[in-house]
Amino acid sequence: MVGRRRLGRQFGWLWAAYAVSAYGSGLGFGAFPLIAVLVLHAGPAEVSVLSAVGPAVGALIAVPLAPWVEFRRKRPVMIAMDLTRFAVMATIPVAYAFGWLSFVHLLVVSAVLAAAKIAFNAAGGAYLKALVQPDDLLVANARFESTNWSSIAVAPPLGGAVTGLFGPVIVVVADALSYLLSALGITAIHGREEAPRTTDKSPVRARALFDGWRHIMGHPGLRALYLNNMLVAGLIMATEPLLAVLLLRQLGFPPWQYGLAFAAPCVGGLIGSRLARRVVARYGRHRVFRTVGTLRAIWLIGLAFVRPGVVGLVTVIAVELAIIINMSLYTPVLATYRLEHTPKQLVARTLSAWSIGQQASIAILTALGGLLADVTSPRTALTVAGLLILTTPLLLPRHDQTSQHEPGLARSHS
Repeated sequence: MVGRRRLGRQFGWLWAAYAVSAYGSGLGFGAFPLIAVLVLHAGPAEVSVLSAVGPAVGALIAVPLAPWVEFRRKRPVMIAMDLTRFAVMATIPVAYAFGWLSFVHLLVVSAVLAAAKIAFNAAGGAYLKALVQPDDLLVANARFESTNWSSIAVAPPLGGAVTGLFGPVIVVVADALSYLLSALGITAIHGREEAPRTTDKSPVRARALFDGWRHIMGHPGLRALYLNNMLVAGLIMATEPLLAVLLLRQLGFPPWQYGLAFAAPCVGGLIGSRLARRVVARYGRHRVFRTVGTLRAIWLIGLAFVRPGVVGLVTVIAVELAIIINMSLYTPVLATYRLEHTPKQLVARTLSAWSIGQQASIAILTALGGLLADVTSPRTALTVAGLLILTTPLLLPRHDQTSQHEPGLARSHS
């Protein structure tokens, strides 16, 4: 079984650090919009700006950070990004206590968090590639994926309960402390990390800013997966605010049912991530990309047919469960393929480019979805998103684009 394979004590510390920050982020999920509404009395337009503009600005900030991350030891970078996130989030409860909290403050914190997250993930991916054996990359990525979905299933409902009792600022404190604990966990990883080598006296040059995209677009398999992933992620995330308006405002779902509709299907993330290695070993990576990549796209249209009452609740749970099972199986396979097909000296820049493109796609498609919903209705916007995502399997790579350099998964599985 995937969960029983030993990857060493160093990976254990890295995994524990990831888990702590993931559960902390789950506790603080939705805290910024709640603070904007409940504390700062922000309107719908300001909340939309906070949800879209902050991460988009963070993605722009992350562009020059990518070469900086690439040419430095990755573990200190990860610790620095965790400490940055702890420090910037800690300013919110302090500002709240002194009556200084403002909407611009939340926007700045949101942007810094988004940039730090991209830099941390880029350094973390490069560090993971150096930390574990090539045959263990899929196992490691599957464990991260499983932890991510379990945190989404457990932490947001708990965070909602804490918010109801003590207000949204307290979960921001918990989220900030989780980054501090994550930094301590990464600090506990022993072993000397080799310094990246470069012959360029000025590695953070203009050309280096785009090396990640240059590598992705020059690799047929990565290019196809990148374009497909941007559209799929963007369209799926664009439906979240639309579904919130449809369920809570138009169909009259109580908040606990709305929370249940998103928390319960996350169990599927544990199923898919644990199956990933065995499915790849049995059917091959290309078939996972084509089949599972298609299956994760065909269910979204079902959200357009949600009705009031129990039937509607079951419909949302069933659609989300199907999407999450396929996504959690597909994502660690994609992450492993991306690391295997990226040279060591380009990993951080490639992962940064990937995250920046995905974040930009989510921001743009979310904004367009909101505009369409304003002009028509949330159900119409959900229908358009569901129809558009049905075209995304056309972007999935052909067999000859992914069949080269297949890892010895069948051998390692046995």
